[in-house]
Amino acid sequence: MDFEGLTRMTRVEVVTTGQDVPLLQRVFQSAGSVGYTAMSSVSGFGHHGLHQSRLAFNEKDSQVLLFTVLREEATPALVAGVRRWLADRPGVMFVSEVYVSRPEYFQ
Repeated sequence: MDFEGLTRMTRVEVVTTGQDVPLLQRVFQSAGSVGYTAMSSVSGFGHHGLHQSRLAFNEKDSQVLLFTVLREEATPALVAGVRRWLADRPGVMFVSEVYVSRPEYFQ
């Protein structure tokens, strides 16, 4: 695959409960993330069994996937912050290398 003209960055994804999203947003921002995307009502199967997202009355009762893209040098602070945050909460974090076409959007 040709990545000419693209910039390598890091994507951090966290699946968490809807009620914890505001706290996690602050963790992202304090580590230098300038933006994020949230996908609500995610479902899946994992360590704690089946999670089916059903919006009964509000999004706080559902699971959310929150992700951000940031410069590689900002990644260690964010990963450390999310790991501390996850120490006593349900959720999972994924970290991957990505290539973006507009790096100035993530500065």
